[in-house]
Amino acid sequence: MNVGKTKPLANRSLLLAVDLDGTFLGGSLAERRELYDFIVRHRDDIALVFVTGRDIAFASGLALHGEAPAPDIIIGDVGTSVVVGPEWAPHAAVEAWIDENWPGPERAAALLQGRACLAPQRVFGGRRLSYFYANHEDAQRAATEIEAAGYQALMSANVFFDVLPPGVNKGSTLLKLIEHEGFTPERVLCAGDTMNDLSLFETGLRGVAVGNAEAPLRRAIADLDNVYCAQRHGAGGIFEALSHFKLIPTTPIEVH
Repeated sequence: MNVGKTKPLANRSLLLAVDLDGTFLGGSLAERRELYDFIVRHRDDIALVFVTGRDIAFASGLALHGEAPAPDIIIGDVGTSVVVGPEWAPHAAVEAWIDENWPGPERAAALLQGRACLAPQRVFGGRRLSYFYANHEDAQRAATEIEAAGYQALMSANVFFDVLPPGVNKGSTLLKLIEHEGFTPERVLCAGDTMNDLSLFETGLRGVAVGNAEAPLRRAIADLDNVYCAQRHGAGGIFEALSHFKLIPTTPIEVH
């Protein structure tokens, strides 16, 4: 698949898969500029993939507003939507796989209706249901019931409660994407800061938990050798990891 007028993903020397809030959009203004300028200078060698809990409209709008470089692909809605730039058309193969795993929202919505610990989010996309939660213990009980009903529950950042298709998350969707795009795993770096990024790190791909990563994520990745814990926050931590893993693009790999 070609993206824009640049090389196909499989021909680039690095695929940078980044969470947005607190990660790619985190750090100081100087740290963000350092990373974004680096990406722009090496744009033909870097495949940029946003991997976010945000919806597609938010993620695709960042470049339009000059807030960040434009990604090649967006994995949005906690891994339940995948679109390809610059038109943001659905990635047919990966979204078909997501659809196969999505039981539909009806049973989950009925199970969670009226729960005092959950408040529905007004705007979300993808194959999921999204809530804010207030009481951790009550939300954990709801998560157990949802998973018994054939869904996957994800609690993160001490506030977000997502109902996802079983087996579908940021990490599994990223793996499905690089499989379809022919991108070798050793040329991937993923970055995140909260528990909904844990699945990225559990793929075995090289990863960086940025310096402002939440404590539960740090505990969860403590034994993962593929994950680097950066000192710098947000974008600064991503740039730090590029150097740590020696992933600075040089000569792109040609795939025929």
